Amino acid sequence: MDEAIKQEWFLQVESLCQSKAEEFALLGYENVTSQDVWECVSQGYKEIPAMHRMVNDILSLKPNKYMNYLMIQMYKNS
Repeated sequence: MDEAIKQEWFLQVESLCQSKAEEFALLGYENVTSQDVWECVSQGYKEIPAMHRMVNDILSLKPNKYMNYLMIQMYKNS
């Protein structure tokens, strides 16, 4: 997905991502930001999904899936 479009969609769901980041902070994952949540969720999209799918993906994101995403990113960057 194009970065400009991705950023535009992030602005529409930023409050949801922030809410999920705050939920993770309550669970002990204090360094998670709304941008991190968005990157984790949106990395699987090849094209722009329906809004209800994005909202569902954000709200149903589990810490386990987020940690798996971080590990994969670490391996890719090393």
